[in-house]
Amino acid sequence: MAAAPSRGLVGLFKRGWNEIPEVVGSCILGFVGIGITTGAVYLYYKKDGDNRRYKTVYTVIRHDDPKAAKVRTD
Repeated sequence: MAAAPSRGLVGLFKRGWNEIPEVVGSCILGFVGIGITTGAVYLYYKKDGDNRRYKTVYTVIRHDDPKAAKVRTD
């Protein structure tokens, strides 16, 4: 006699992995990719990643502007 199917999220994952492993594996890799992308975008904005070294438009920033402290001089 076969064992009773487990219930809950673990049982759903096990049944899905046995029946359609390609879809379950793709979903897991998709969630990992979304997580990595979210972390990368967070770090990009946290470290002021939009502070471009070379711009196409000349910009004047006053000395008392908060952006002036973030401007790179390299």
